[in-house]
Amino acid sequence: MTVTEQEITDYVARVRAALADLPPTQRDELTEDLADHLTEVAAEAEGTLVERLGEPETYAAELRAAAGAATGGGRNLDQRVAAAVVRVRSRLRAVDTRLGPPLGYETASDFLRLLRPGWWVLRGYLAAMLVTVISTGGSFGLLPRFGGELLAGLIMLVGFVLASIWIGRQSARLTRWPRSAVQVGGAVLVVFALAGLVDAEGRRDNDYYYDQTSVDSQYGQIRDVFVYDSEGRLVENARLFDQNGNPIRLGYPDCGGRIDEYGNPLLRPYPYCPEQAPFGPRAPGAPLAPTPPTTTPDPSSTPDPSSTPGPTGTPTPTGTPTGQPTAGGTVTPSDAPTPTPTR
Repeated sequence: MTVTEQEITDYVARVRAALADLPPTQRDELTEDLADHLTEVAAEAEGTLVERLGEPETYAAELRAAAGAATGGGRNLDQRVAAAVVRVRSRLRAVDTRLGPPLGYETASDFLRLLRPGWWVLRGYLAAMLVTVISTGGSFGLLPRFGGELLAGLIMLVGFVLASIWIGRQSARLTRWPRSAVQVGGAVLVVFALAGLVDAEGRRDNDYYYDQTSVDSQYGQIRDVFVYDSEGRLVENARLFDQNGNPIRLGYPDCGGRIDEYGNPLLRPYPYCPEQAPFGPRAPGAPLAPTPPTTTPDPSSTPDPSSTPGPTGTPTPTGTPTGQPTAGGTVTPSDAPTPTPTR
């Protein structure tokens, strides 16, 4: 059975964990050449390191005794933490080995290594979206924005993706602390992505269900809301939203309909009861439709003098007498025939 490099690394880690109570300088001196020694032991014969050298804790005790280091009365905090880290790594390694064959690889990490370029691109996108949330106060879409500007957001996205790819290619050469910083940053971005998915799911639910928004006490007695347009017509199937896109729900219908266990209306727009509109379908003061003219005489109008009836009911002509000169010097001819003299 061939000893893998990972087994050697785990063995060294367990030995160092068992020596965690020693000063760091002394511990480094005892384990400085341990990895090379284990590689030589693994090449000499078959079998695991535990079979040939014993448990790492036993090997650490032998190193301690050979160096004349004092044995601690009990394991201190650093030693317990180091041992716990080693145990966690061992369990993760076992899980990694079990999940590999179903994916078609020896270990699951071999499969995940193929996805690293995709993760680098996704990491740059998530970093750009995180800056978008910070710079815009939470108002954003699928594309990043910097200060609300889409073009600046796209330039930022390209820069972050290229930087993420460069960091990914150089990660194997990074020292301990920069590598830890990259890992912590990646974990933060993963948590941010999960929170974004939860928020997106909540927004999708709000497209179908309306939650009541808290309002001032002056609206506590509102039972219904009636919306009228600029022409004074009642607008039915209206919905109200605040400046953040959150639905506003006021009142409680008293004309029936579906309500939830708290008495809030379900999937009902305004008004709840259109038949109870206070001004009817048209608001007061709105322009009315033109009406056809009527033939009823206006009693306040002045009658035509020419049609004023006389004492006997016959209309009495008024104006200039027939055949008399007018003020302009002209004579108005009479419509009556001229009599012919007789002899």
